[in-house]
Amino acid sequence: MSYAIGLDYGTNSCRSLLIDITNGEELGSVVFPYPSGQLGILTDPADPNVARQNPQDYLDGMVTIVRGAIEQARKNRPGFDPADIIGIGIDTTGSTIIPVNSEGTPLALLPEFSENLNAHVWLWKDHTAHREAQDITQKAAETRPQYLAKCGGTYSSEWWWSKIWRCKDVDPDVFQSAHSWVEHCDWLPAVLTGNEKPEKVVRGICPAGHKAMYCEEWGGLPDKDFLASLDPDLASLRDRLYDKAYTSDVKAGELTPEWAEKLGIPAGTAVAVGAFDAHMGAVGSGVKEGTFVKILGTSTCDVTVSPNDKPLADIPGVCGIADGSVLPGYYGIEAGQSAVGDIFLWFVNHLVPDSYGATQDEKFIAMEKELAGGKPGDTGLLALDWNNGNRTILTDVRLSGLIMGQTLHTRAHEIYKALIEATAFGALTIIKRMEEYGVVVNEVVNTGGLAVKNATLMQIYADIIGKPLKVAASDQTCAMGAAIFGAACSGKITISEAQAQCCKMREKVYHPIPENQKVYDQLYQLYRTLHDGFGTTEWSGKMDHVMKELIDIRQKQRA
Repeated sequence: MSYAIGLDYGTNSCRSLLIDITNGEELGSVVFPYPSGQLGILTDPADPNVARQNPQDYLDGMVTIVRGAIEQARKNRPGFDPADIIGIGIDTTGSTIIPVNSEGTPLALLPEFSENLNAHVWLWKDHTAHREAQDITQKAAETRPQYLAKCGGTYSSEWWWSKIWRCKDVDPDVFQSAHSWVEHCDWLPAVLTGNEKPEKVVRGICPAGHKAMYCEEWGGLPDKDFLASLDPDLASLRDRLYDKAYTSDVKAGELTPEWAEKLGIPAGTAVAVGAFDAHMGAVGSGVKEGTFVKILGTSTCDVTVSPNDKPLADIPGVCGIADGSVLPGYYGIEAGQSAVGDIFLWFVNHLVPDSYGATQDEKFIAMEKELAGGKPGDTGLLALDWNNGNRTILTDVRLSGLIMGQTLHTRAHEIYKALIEATAFGALTIIKRMEEYGVVVNEVVNTGGLAVKNATLMQIYADIIGKPLKVAASDQTCAMGAAIFGAACSGKITISEAQAQCCKMREKVYHPIPENQKVYDQLYQLYRTLHDGFGTTEWSGKMDHVMKELIDIRQKQRA
């Protein structure tokens, strides 16, 4: 038997998944909620944009989730032996960055910085660096447009350089004390393998390519002249970072005796180069050329691949294109929507009346029952899915939501349907943008809570997107992908072999219903009118037909 273990470090907790790599059977899984702050997040009452974490939570969680998974595996399979674990893979959120000293110790673990939020981990959802991101975007547009071309045209406040520069602006002491900075997904493999010193950390192409403007076309990280044009201290920092990044099938090192004793896994076990959760989740969902993976949750992350031996144009509005960030030999392409499940939760928590039920779950169930048997367009409503801004393809955080077509007879479940349709139209817009630039999308594989729990949503998505929608069998595709990379880095199995053996789909496939597609094609044209009219500066057209066409469609569908 051969086993692998994947460690998935999320926003509020971390979890393990121990699998039989020969068939994908899940033998053990444990969740560790981060104890620090609020749901694991350190916040600042004076600034809602602050989101930090305690690196000690990551280390404490490691021991709990690995030992717990091994204990479960022993119960689930008599004769299980941890010595048969061939590799460990790790995924994390990103860009989640850590200031470290010359020994690789996070500053937050040093007594003099333990109470300083700026010395802690800067979580992916920290948006304090919005001004720095704007300045980086402007300067790159003027002098290095190729940098922006690989990240959709706009640099984000969630990403590497924005946050580091923000730290310099607000806390020079922390910035000067930080010998270097490390992504969370690079730090944990370094810790397990004893390679914490910044110059020894094996950096992943996933965080480097998608968040730090790394590309081998221009020699790795942004050049020192460009960084100096932002701030001379950023140029100096570049010398203490890295020149080369690696794919996650590469071994970052081997488990040290110290960590082997802590985890109960033999020393010398292979540890893979880390990557982001969504990218490893795509691998755990069986991503390949032609397969578009949607991780459906409070927001969405969309990931697909394109062979790197074929030309691929830069795609405006996507979150990034990086060679090898998902699968070796392929360009990894990332996009997403800033809010999906969060829009539904906002609606049910604030606007759905108690006549639908007393609890959140009761309201969702009641609304889905009301929608049963309905037809596309029968609500007369159309919405824009920008309640938390637009991540792709407009990349504009200052956009907001809209619901059009309400009358004095509009009911809550009809608005709920319009919001589902809006998120599906947003998803279709992303797919169309990729297809316009030569990316092949034959099927959509979904993972995440919404894909499993909400059949109404999935059928609407299939009808709007117009492609078969599959759902990954595992509830933990991110950890599954991490386990696959852990196994692959050992050299005992390839990624494609592991995917073939471990990545399975649920029996239910959602196929587009042709008559529904025809109506949704009409509605999508109206959606694009609103999308372009409110979201782009180039648009010049008319909107006076939108409300009346919605009424015409509604009347026809109700007849």
